[in-house]
Amino acid sequence: MSVYLLPNKLVDAMEKMINAFWWGHGGTTIKGLHWLSWERLFVHKNYGGMGFKDLTSFNVVMLGKQGWKFQIDNTSLVSRLFKARYFPQCDFLSSRLGPNPSYVWRSIFSAKIVVKQGVRWRIGSGPSIPLFGASWLKDSCSLSTQSPLYAPLAHVKVQDIIEPSTKVWNDTLISNMFDHNTSQLILNTPLHPLVHEDKIIWKAEKNGSYSVRSAYQICVTKIADDSHLHVPGKWSSI
Repeated sequence: MSVYLLPNKLVDAMEKMINAFWWGHGGTTIKGLHWLSWERLFVHKNYGGMGFKDLTSFNVVMLGKQGWKFQIDNTSLVSRLFKARYFPQCDFLSSRLGPNPSYVWRSIFSAKIVVKQGVRWRIGSGPSIPLFGASWLKDSCSLSTQSPLYAPLAHVKVQDIIEPSTKVWNDTLISNMFDHNTSQLILNTPLHPLVHEDKIIWKAEKNGSYSVRSAYQICVTKIADDSHLHVPGKWSSI
């Protein structure tokens, strides 16, 4: 599951075996009791479900672990091979599927949406971080270039709005470039004087490293969005 994207037919067959066990199929004469709908069994226990793993989502986040390695580690042989073949001029997050991709690359590429949702930049001096389109703000959001006013600034870096000598935000420049709300969002983003290197981190973990557990939660809550299946209640206390 960490190398190949499983076909839908295989996932369906596996899920049928699982629900046959939990719904109690005991042969042709004994009928199982469906306590909950199958999709609700996948909901986290804190929201009234049973916490079963959705196999498709779990498969994708396992593949996302490989994508994360491609993003942060360019020294391993596998990372160097894939980079040379599929994204020689950029990083994994900016990569494209490309012509004639292998099934392994197509599988890992399908998990890029999960990796993008979970990463953010830790600001050092700012030369590696694009001002627009990268998650570096305090709330892990990014500045959008959809406005035609900002289109000419697509290649500007975060370091361009930081005072290099004191490592504080350039208030005057930021106020002239953006509206009040955006300016406050930038100015409220902390700059740590002891951090000098720009680094991509996994925002859902304190150590900044990718984990399948937190990536799965991002996948089902933000991408698949299972909020419509949540049942209010203090389920975590049971």
